[in-house]
Amino acid sequence: MKKGKFYLIGVILLLLIAGIGYYVTLPAINLHSEGMWGFIFTLCLVAIFVYVCAKCKHINSLREMTPFFKKSVPLKIMLAVFLVVLIVYAGGSILSSPLVNASKYQKLLQVKEKEFTEDIKEVNYNQIPLLDKESATLLGNRKMGSMVDYVSQFEVSPKYTQINLNDEPVRVTPLTYASFIKWITNQSSGIPAYIKIDMATQDTECIKLDKPIKYSEAEYFNRNIYRHLRFRYPTFIYDDISFEIDEEGTPYWVCPVKKFNIGLFGGVTIGKVVLCNAQTGETEVYKVEDVPQWVDRVYSADLLVGLYNYNGTLKHGFLNSVLGQKDCLQSTSGYNYIALDDDVWVYTGITSLNSDQSIVGFVLMNQRTMETRFYSVEGAIEYSAMDSAEGQVQNLGYCSTFPLLLNIADEPTYFMALKDDAGLVKKYAMVNVQKYQWVAIGDTVAQAEKAYMSLLNTNGITGSESNSLEVVNGIIDSIAPVVIDGNTHYYLYIKGLETAFGANMTDENLISVIKYKEGDTINFQYVSGSPVNEITKILE
Repeated sequence: MKKGKFYLIGVILLLLIAGIGYYVTLPAINLHSEGMWGFIFTLCLVAIFVYVCAKCKHINSLREMTPFFKKSVPLKIMLAVFLVVLIVYAGGSILSSPLVNASKYQKLLQVKEKEFTEDIKEVNYNQIPLLDKESATLLGNRKMGSMVDYVSQFEVSPKYTQINLNDEPVRVTPLTYASFIKWITNQSSGIPAYIKIDMATQDTECIKLDKPIKYSEAEYFNRNIYRHLRFRYPTFIYDDISFEIDEEGTPYWVCPVKKFNIGLFGGVTIGKVVLCNAQTGETEVYKVEDVPQWVDRVYSADLLVGLYNYNGTLKHGFLNSVLGQKDCLQSTSGYNYIALDDDVWVYTGITSLNSDQSIVGFVLMNQRTMETRFYSVEGAIEYSAMDSAEGQVQNLGYCSTFPLLLNIADEPTYFMALKDDAGLVKKYAMVNVQKYQWVAIGDTVAQAEKAYMSLLNTNGITGSESNSLEVVNGIIDSIAPVVIDGNTHYYLYIKGLETAFGANMTDENLISVIKYKEGDTINFQYVSGSPVNEITKILE
């Protein structure tokens, strides 16, 4: 074969391999993209391998190989390109690292110190997630099992993005095709619904769409959301994309675009956001500060926690973070979410690098704006509080979710759900941050809070008995018993009030409610809840 023809075939083969590889791996065409450097690196290796294998056919002995390698100009060029790529990538990685840019990394995140009792208001249980992602997944799968129209063709995606919808914590996730065969039979019509779970009330809905979702992670070719975004914006480097809905319930993919602030690969924050309509594939690019208010997840929790750890550990340089560790703080090994100011905030405790089982405070980090607030609160680390709560129900074998830190009666308090082996929430616990041996357990949130208020009052926290409790004195419009999970509750409505009130008969202090009937006047304390307010005490 003539040399020119040989090189032509080699170039065509290499371009074919490159095209297939690009379609599959989708690296951004951007010098900041590690994926692009890896793609070039791999392509160089493939080119060298194919060239050497083709040339070795004409070499009859090992003695002939040395002159071949010394004289082969194409091989020298490919090796030179390979080495240049390797050197640039290695050099860029080192020069972009905290090792030589500690002060720049430390300043990526601005942290404001706030007062706990002034900034964190008394808890509203309609705005805190009582469930974690695992419990939401169980509820979503259970709901899917009841949808006979969909269950044989679709599954529930594991995304479960937590968002703030009308000031309520909600997780949403799309359906996906159950298998490749189910994709073949259903992809022309798309995905017909998504799951929405209220994390405060546990209400689970399968929202059927007028227009199906055509662009998702479940697609295999051009409608795959990652491929769709790559062909629209070849140079964008995306962080974790999330599934959200706007205020009208329209499904979107929220796609944060990375911004590299330090060297080639370092100092990652978010510079832009691409919003992609999951039904039509239409996209729009926003600067971070211009993102619509309904968008909740621009910065992932892992990215925010990583940025805070740079801020907390690099105050006195990189060497101090490894050796002396003076004034070094880091996040604890877990986080949770809370709805606040119409946004979703990431919560995590802050501790020293010595891992001494205590926190010096906690941070709230806004997932839309990156605003970070530090609250100085000394106390037990979250896992100590979880162990303390689990110890109260060790005979039942319940395990705790990662807690939230709430303001209850001006006391920093860990709140967590306790789940059985099946992952179902059975009880709720409240643990005082500073005195983590103070633990209150209840079958409902209201019962747990009532027990916690009593515990605080017993230990000299004055005024705690009445905090967060409201009083009703009115005429009963209707009253009826209802059995929930094997326990009897009395639901009653008061004339002039639209919401219902519930009394759990497992609480001995509420047994007297059974003597009341329609038209009677009743006086009681309650804790606000949704959809039912929990009665905590009958005032005789």
